[in-house]
Amino acid sequence: MASPVVHLPEAQLRPLLASYDAAVRSRRFHSLLVMACIVAAIGLSSVSAEVDLAKFFGNLGNFTSYIWRLFHLDNGAWVWADPVEWYWGAARWLRLLGETLLMAYVGTALGAIGAFFLAFLAAANVAPRPWLRLLVRRFCELCRTVPQLVFALMFVIAFGLGPLAGVLAMAIHTLGALGKLFAEVVENIDMKPVEGVSATGAHWTAAMRYGALPQTLSNFVSYSLLRFEINVREAAVMGFVGAGGIGMDLIEAIRKFYYSDVSAILLMIVVTVAVIDTLTSMARHRLIGMEERH
Repeated sequence: MASPVVHLPEAQLRPLLASYDAAVRSRRFHSLLVMACIVAAIGLSSVSAEVDLAKFFGNLGNFTSYIWRLFHLDNGAWVWADPVEWYWGAARWLRLLGETLLMAYVGTALGAIGAFFLAFLAAANVAPRPWLRLLVRRFCELCRTVPQLVFALMFVIAFGLGPLAGVLAMAIHTLGALGKLFAEVVENIDMKPVEGVSATGAHWTAAMRYGALPQTLSNFVSYSLLRFEINVREAAVMGFVGAGGIGMDLIEAIRKFYYSDVSAILLMIVVTVAVIDTLTSMARHRLIGMEERH
């Protein structure tokens, strides 16, 4: 049975409608004000950054022309018309691509191991000393604030050209990024198991091992897989500064205007990153599902 509709008298309804209209006008005014501020900020930023729309649209044809050339061989044919000619350097590129994946894997593993040990020292709820937590937090900030390419350049100068510089750069940056994420995971755990282990007189390390670690391990692995996805993409450009991997051949092809080589290498990188992203995403979702079931 439908409930009866209550009709207010006109004298009571009019002030309510007026109040509603005023609230709607006020909300629209604030929305327009925010949009105006955003547009003004974009305009001021564009002037400061010397964004020239006339130059952008005037040279847009150069960009589209470059993209067009990427898909043509030197004889003018489409690249897929002669796959053998297009991928003439497939053996070398595959070897360099494997080197890139190994760089990402080793850099991620080293950084994740370091972050694992630092996370419990940086978490506010389990850190043994406040000063130690502050010190570890600042160290992780330093590691993730400096761009990976800057670290790579420093290590190239120190150790020479090759994948070692890229691995060390990724390991340091990964340690800083995962150190923060791991510490936040630890800060969200249930402290009752930790307090229970500590109540038995166990050492701090035992309390972390048996009270905190079982609650955090799946998230640690999930974040490490996510970071591996990122590092695979980062490793592909490490070669731009001589830090090994397929990026060295990619930047050489770009500089020498080997258009078909650029498209061939880019396609290999895109396909590899897509496969890695799919596999690691499936693994992370499975880990999350296992954690929810438990």
